[in-house]
Amino acid sequence: MVINAPSLANINLLDFGKQVSELVEGGVRFFHVDLMDGHYVNNLCFPLTVVKNLKDKYPDCVVEVHMMVENPIDYIEVLKQYGADYVAFHCDSTSFIRRTITTIQAVGMKAGIVLNPSQRIDIIEPYANLLDYIIFMSVEPGMAGQKFLPGSMERLIKLAQFRKEMGCDFKILIDGGVNYGIAEDCVRNGADILVTGIYMIFEQPDGIVSACERFRKSLQDVECCI
Repeated sequence: MVINAPSLANINLLDFGKQVSELVEGGVRFFHVDLMDGHYVNNLCFPLTVVKNLKDKYPDCVVEVHMMVENPIDYIEVLKQYGADYVAFHCDSTSFIRRTITTIQAVGMKAGIVLNPSQRIDIIEPYANLLDYIIFMSVEPGMAGQKFLPGSMERLIKLAQFRKEMGCDFKILIDGGVNYGIAEDCVRNGADILVTGIYMIFEQPDGIVSACERFRKSLQDVECCI
């Protein structure tokens, strides 16, 4: 079943604890946490302690960290100490992609890389067999609330076909602008995890819990066709 991975960057910070508890009440067990340093992208988000706070409060939940930072290898040890489960970084943020992947995995976390909208799908070929997952960006990184970029679905299909042709088993996580009109097509075209935000969870008129339940029901019978 496709995983609902709400992006905590969409939460109202004044209601952070309340809204996270509503996500858990709605059945969410996978959190997407953005880590931005103000250098790789022109934004700041979140302090590393958010990961620890989430794992202390909800130890059975998976915390996945999307690093939009320079020198991502510098963050791995503290993310492990704070309990992160999945960690991904951008290929153009380091000259040591393979070393960063294996360092993440060596401390017991799942390792992923991020594909930006302007990057070729086959850029991942040298280390595709090492990866646990890929964050496929359907918006430009760094700012919540953007719309799903034209051409992203076609790129997703290429990525899913690449995975099949290469015999890899990495998960595909879609990040950016996914709404109910797009979500089913994402799953049919190979997505395993959907990062949800304002379009599917946080600005639904009937509240977060109902939105989470609707996500689950709307996608529970959708299957990948690739």
